[in-house]
Amino acid sequence: MPIIKILPHAEYCPTGTQISAPAGTSICEALLDHHINIEHACELSCACTTCHVIVREGFGSLGEPDESEEDLLDRAWGLEPQSRLSCQAILAQQDVTIEIPKYTINHAKENH
Repeated sequence: MPIIKILPHAEYCPTGTQISAPAGTSICEALLDHHINIEHACELSCACTTCHVIVREGFGSLGEPDESEEDLLDRAWGLEPQSRLSCQAILAQQDVTIEIPKYTINHAKENH
């Protein structure tokens, strides 16, 4: 089972942590399953950028983003070459390290 290392984020995971999730699970689902309540305003349907993460290690193991994800990522705050929408980044067998950006494009948060 792959491990997701989450780098510290002041709101979602102040000290950072590591979680495990089965291959085939999206990073967003894994975070939510472990009570790391990352924003996901579109309910994991690849229609917003609020679940944007930066994959610091293991990026290549996640598979290629499709065109709709790439189009949305262009609007994400703090976009980097290793950016992914966590709802679309599906875990394989390799461990990954992610950073949750400090900001999203939302002015208000959804209460999920």
